[in-house]
Amino acid sequence: MSRPALPATLWALLAGNFVIGTGVMVVPGTLNELSQSLQVGAATAGQLITAGAIVMCLGAPLLAALVAGWDRRRLLAFTMLWYAAGHLLATQMPNFGSLLLVRMLTVVAPAVFTAQAAACAGLLVPAEQRGRAVTFVFLGWSMASVLGLPIGALVGGHFGWRAAFGVIAGLSVVSAAWIWRQLPTGIRPAALSREAWGRVFRSPLLMGVVCVTALQGAGQFVLFSYFAPIVRESLGADATQMGLLWGWFGLCGLLGNMAVSRYIDRIGAARMVLVTTVLIATSLLLWPLAVSFATLALILVPWGLGCFATNSAQQARLVSLSPALAPGSVALNSSGIYVGQAVGAAAGGWLLAHDAAPWMNWAGLVTMLLALALSMAVDRAQRRAPAFSA
Repeated sequence: MSRPALPATLWALLAGNFVIGTGVMVVPGTLNELSQSLQVGAATAGQLITAGAIVMCLGAPLLAALVAGWDRRRLLAFTMLWYAAGHLLATQMPNFGSLLLVRMLTVVAPAVFTAQAAACAGLLVPAEQRGRAVTFVFLGWSMASVLGLPIGALVGGHFGWRAAFGVIAGLSVVSAAWIWRQLPTGIRPAALSREAWGRVFRSPLLMGVVCVTALQGAGQFVLFSYFAPIVRESLGADATQMGLLWGWFGLCGLLGNMAVSRYIDRIGAARMVLVTTVLIATSLLLWPLAVSFATLALILVPWGLGCFATNSAQQARLVSLSPALAPGSVALNSSGIYVGQAVGAAAGGWLLAHDAAPWMNWAGLVTMLLALALSMAVDRAQRRAPAFSA
């Protein structure tokens, strides 16, 4: 028996996440070009990731409270226009300091969009389709990895990082128009009261899931943030080869997220998180064996399959735990993603600056194992309290 089709409006949200994800990942994708153009080291240029992640981390829950009563059609369309303006302004920045400031303002958009698109998707479908809808919308991030990231890396490698940022600005305008055309008016999730926010923060299950997300992000971004300069240094990769590697990684990411979207309601979000976390940890364990492009491509397969899929599963896990508190818990989960990116990028930058790049994968692996252990503990706690209702 075939499952009922998801509403067409979700495609606009998926496309928005595609543009958001492409814009977030354009910095690691063009890190070599940013470093050379702005005449700073790769570790310094990587702090664009750290600073942006801090803004997204703090902004996601704060802005979720601020925009709680806004019509989602207006909110999400305006957010994409803000994203367009920020990337366009970034192309005019003459030095690293000014670009850092503009970047921090620009990434206010991801702080709003990802969480609010997930919460909005949960309101557009029946309860039994929520997990599938949330993971479907998050496929946009996987598509960003398979198309947006390698295209951005290729454009940046051949025409400069400013051209890559300009492409994202144009895509953001198109996304804003699509959202405005497709989303119905009047989608206003009930604003979370102070008491409801308190319930989110006091829930060991919800906050445990958010902490798992933060550990996963940190474990990946220790190495992921500096993938371009490390591969260039170790394997002599040029811009075209880097684009192909990013595309391969993204294709694996897309397949992984598609698999999660198809099977998550059948096997459960918690189990899916365990599977995807193990996949990422496997690649980090095998990383020292990446002595050629062929071996590197093979090692990236499990990481790609788990990378974006695990975020989708975590979002769906929170929505299923408490749909009523999803606007708050999903926003906090976005903060978890970004705080993990900030910590991971900062730690990776420190290791790179101190000639300790070979330790990056081991630091990431230990962090992923901590995420795995915590996720299992949260799952056990949920099974002991099956009547949990946040």
